[in-house]
Amino acid sequence: MEQTGGEPDLVAYDENTGEYIFFDCSPESPKQRRSICYDEAALESRKENKPKHSAIGMAKEMGIALLNEEQYRFLQSLEKVDTKTSSWIETPDKIRALAGALFGDYRYETVFIYHNGAESYYAARGFRAALKV
Repeated sequence: MEQTGGEPDLVAYDENTGEYIFFDCSPESPKQRRSICYDEAALESRKENKPKHSAIGMAKEMGIALLNEEQYRFLQSLEKVDTKTSSWIETPDKIRALAGALFGDYRYETVFIYHNGAESYYAARGFRAALKV
């Protein structure tokens, strides 16, 4: 995570599995993980102006997983992040099957979860991840 601008921190310990859980706690979505679409299918669907990668693809290569909505909200309860950026989060299959994807950010003292086309990408949108060890 650190190699792409992230700041991994220990956020929990799962007593059932004995695993330590790390989240990316950088103040903003890591710079080297921005300007990417949601997944490989979205990347392939773009005919022009393709981003260089996808959030799911990068996470898989790094051996980490995108935060889901519950994890993203938990991270926001620990510290306010994504006040200027946004982060793709794990998207339910039903939404993804309709070409959508979810992302979150923190604005107006509120955690927002939004939707966008999975093929979209923005300079201020990246992704955050979790790692279990």
